[in-house]
Amino acid sequence: MKVKFKRLSPHAKIPFQQHRYDAGYDVTAVEDIIIPAGKWALVKTGLAVELPEAMELQIRSRSGLALKKGVFCLNAPGTVDAGYRNEIGVILANLGDEDFPIHIGDRVAQFIFQTPKHPEITEVEELEKSDRGQGGFGSTGFK
Repeated sequence: MKVKFKRLSPHAKIPFQQHRYDAGYDVTAVEDIIIPAGKWALVKTGLAVELPEAMELQIRSRSGLALKKGVFCLNAPGTVDAGYRNEIGVILANLGDEDFPIHIGDRVAQFIFQTPKHPEITEVEELEKSDRGQGGFGSTGFK
């Protein structure tokens, strides 16, 4: 199976794995940008993609940035559908105490390729009872 990427910027890098069996493919920024503490921004990748019809591309945080800097993908995982052909952007949020600079070529996120399920959706009048009952959101408790 092949996934086609097109560079929209001379700074764009085709996504790459750090290690052969990594699930994620690192993606880099094509612009210098600063994300102020407590804010978020769209970071350009300079890439467009052509996915097979039955595939989605998920955009996920890099764990090192999340742990060390408090920087993560705001809508994680972000989804790129098979029909999307425009530039892929990464929405990064900065929960850190300091502004976070991003430079051209910095690894900012990772791409995961998935095959989504497409179930038949049916509207019903009633749902079967479950052992969770009607406790609502968060009803199983917090420990």
